[in-house]
Amino acid sequence: MRWLPTVPEHWNEQRAKTFFREVDERSRTGQEELLSVSHLTGVTPRSQKNVTMFKAASYVGSKLCRPGDIVINTLWAWMAALGASRHVGIVSPAYGVYRPHRADSFNPAYLDYLLRTRAYVAEYIGRSTGIQSSRLRLYPNQFLDITLIQPPRPEQDQIVAYLHAQDVHIARFIKAKRDLIKLLTEQKLRIIDQAVTRGLDAAVTLKPSGIEWLGEVPEHWQVVHIGSAVQIVNGYPFDSGFFDATIGHPLVRIRDLNRTHTEVHFNGPEVREAVINTGDLIVGMDGDFNAARWRGGRALLNQRMCCLRPRKQITTEYLALVITKALKFVNDLTLSTTVKHLSSGDVKRLRFPVPGKIEQMQIVGHVEAETAPVDDAIARTEEEIKLIREYRDRLIADAVTGQVDVRDWQPGPEDMADDTALAALGDGQGNVTDAEDGDG
Repeated sequence: MRWLPTVPEHWNEQRAKTFFREVDERSRTGQEELLSVSHLTGVTPRSQKNVTMFKAASYVGSKLCRPGDIVINTLWAWMAALGASRHVGIVSPAYGVYRPHRADSFNPAYLDYLLRTRAYVAEYIGRSTGIQSSRLRLYPNQFLDITLIQPPRPEQDQIVAYLHAQDVHIARFIKAKRDLIKLLTEQKLRIIDQAVTRGLDAAVTLKPSGIEWLGEVPEHWQVVHIGSAVQIVNGYPFDSGFFDATIGHPLVRIRDLNRTHTEVHFNGPEVREAVINTGDLIVGMDGDFNAARWRGGRALLNQRMCCLRPRKQITTEYLALVITKALKFVNDLTLSTTVKHLSSGDVKRLRFPVPGKIEQMQIVGHVEAETAPVDDAIARTEEEIKLIREYRDRLIADAVTGQVDVRDWQPGPEDMADDTALAALGDGQGNVTDAEDGDG
């Protein structure tokens, strides 16, 4: 196999159909545990995730899968949205479920690591069919023709133990870095809070604002409703069947909030009422409510987001600061065991203080200067997380293809941890999006 490195001589290599067969077992009740198929975490119970899609009215007729089965999101295999299940549960009828001929032929965890390596993902892309990159489908005959490498079962178990131990250390590293980012973000919010509630003049006379999250404000400031100070552009519920990786109109989703580009395009007609441009302030209205300036050019705004365009009395730069403070208050008050939601009407009803334009720009300049070192520290920390993830990907690929011999490796006390400690290996948000959701 030219697309894989050389493997140990005693390892077995056979096409997937030698080990697996496609199965189409359906649920009669729809009451089994609903599973999600993610390119980040493989096949996992949906109950363990914050899912940003609505559940179906009934799951009768969904496909059943069992421990050891391979589950593949046929449409998103090119993104590695697949894995080996460790659970009995149900998935979308559109997914492929493959059951081993012999239950002991593979350690499911080894298989899960192997199937989501970059080499295998590249093979899925090469074997998938479709006229657009985002519409590629990996059909059963195409998957079953791919060669799988099979170490002896004891070596599979040893590889899994080794990688689990390395994941423990990597997860601890990532958690520490995320905790640092959280502290830095709190520091940044304190700087913003002081500036948008008190201004820059410590001797200024204050007055009650009448706003719960604000308290007193400088006497000469106005207090206005967002609805009267900005134009609100709502996102549009675009049909995911028209998503493309590169062709069409850039589609801004919640996950793109702090990015300068989008992950997908909408390959359909432009929806004028959802158009945004560089400099627009966009707000995510699910999960932890957040706002950011969009810098990626002309694009379309997806549902569960809105765009705020200031009128004459307020600048976008100042609005970005004050809405951050307002949304943090709303977020802290919104208690939910699932995903929290905010409507554009909720945003419109928010009130906030407005100084004169000159003072607005002075506040913005002060905040930018004070938060620049914090932003740099956050960016460096995020880059460290990215690098450790790349290291993990390479480590997994080397271990599951035999480039690293772990047969004599023995775990130490520092390698032990329960599975909850590995949660940091996820996306950091715990959300499942359209491309990852396991119920179709």
